[in-house]
Amino acid sequence: MGKNETQQRTDPRLAGLQVYRVGGAVRDALLGWPVVDNDWVVVGATPEAMRKRGFKPVGRDFPVFLHPDTAEEYALARTERKSGRGYGGFEVHASPNVTLEEDLLRRDLTINAIAQSVKGTLTDPFNGQGDIEQRVLRHISVAFSEDPLRVLRTARFLARYASLGFTIADETLALMRQVSHSGELEHLAAERVWVETEKALGEPSPEVYLTTLECCEALPVWFSELVGSMLSQGLAAMSQAPQRGALAVAHWRYAQLVSPLNAHQRDALAARLKLPNRVAQLARYTALTHALLAVPLDGQGVLHWLERLDGWRKPEQVEEQLTLVAILAPEQVTQLATAWQAARAISPQALIAEGYQGAALGEAIRTRRGQAVAEAVG
Repeated sequence: MGKNETQQRTDPRLAGLQVYRVGGAVRDALLGWPVVDNDWVVVGATPEAMRKRGFKPVGRDFPVFLHPDTAEEYALARTERKSGRGYGGFEVHASPNVTLEEDLLRRDLTINAIAQSVKGTLTDPFNGQGDIEQRVLRHISVAFSEDPLRVLRTARFLARYASLGFTIADETLALMRQVSHSGELEHLAAERVWVETEKALGEPSPEVYLTTLECCEALPVWFSELVGSMLSQGLAAMSQAPQRGALAVAHWRYAQLVSPLNAHQRDALAARLKLPNRVAQLARYTALTHALLAVPLDGQGVLHWLERLDGWRKPEQVEEQLTLVAILAPEQVTQLATAWQAARAISPQALIAEGYQGAALGEAIRTRRGQAVAEAVG
């Protein structure tokens, strides 16, 4: 038993409560995968009882509480009933009468429906352990199809565990395809789609997320620009994304994924997904770098690249792109880095001392930078 479970057993705030660790923490512990967060379900309790014990309510749609010391989430056991379209179209019923098995039944996959008591005893009504051993992602019930987000989540889980030999059960893939044809995916919030996609692109096998969506015919709903040959080109580019640095790997992978698209396609996809500005901007800058490397280097082209990257005000954006150049065209990275440093060395103060001012100063700065870049590029 781990330290966390020992603390749970001795925590006076939990005395007399039926508390179980659930979901991803149990799944990943059984897989030998790193456990990052713990989620807990409480059976037989009321919101009043949780508040009296010092738990802080945070759930808006159903009763979820934060432990006052650990800040871990404790949700009251609940059931769900479909009442509308999309991810949020559910009525939630939380009650002391809801059993642990009923709470587990509302979950998506068997491997996510295993509960562990604070004593370490497992409750596994849907044979999630068997599916872990068989390396299968399998839905619990046909209610899986009521939540369209589960199509994306299942594809994301496969992107995480494909290297362990996991596959999606045929009947689950059929349900995913059914949801894709139902129109339900269109009712997802763009922000939810991006959150799942961002997580998936950070997984060990991010390409599996997209090929799975293609396989279950969900890709055209949200990623219509990436169908057909564009997907294969994007995946090839994504395999060359930088794996280190200040930027998130998932964001680099997205930028590389969409690099074969034209500007209109790239912007349309960014708008549909309501991408954060930093991600959409990285995609635009990455496309500029691809365009630069697609033709022989010349001074004017490199200067234009530096200006479009807003390098004078935000030099880190040039440094970021140089990490990409080091992967895509390592034979050119030294030349570009030298040109960049030469351009940065041009001093506006020195030109002012020469008598330049106003518009003439701006023109002189650009001319000198162009000359410095041209000399470095050769």
